[in-house]
Amino acid sequence: MIEPHKHCSGCGAPMPMSERYCSPKCQQIMEEKRKKVNKTKSIIYILFAAFILIWLYFMLRGQF
Repeated sequence: MIEPHKHCSGCGAPMPMSERYCSPKCQQIMEEKRKKVNKTKSIIYILFAAFILIWLYFMLRGQF
């Protein structure tokens, strides 16, 4: 019978239940990916906020 295990979230290799990644290399790769995703999200939020502010400026500029 197969021992209880889970798969590495970086590469998909089987590993013990107590570990999160199969190796320090996978951990580093996933940390870099997480940082890229967070940076991309931040840029999108900033662009969205800028778009809203510009839109509000043009919508409200004649009312005051």
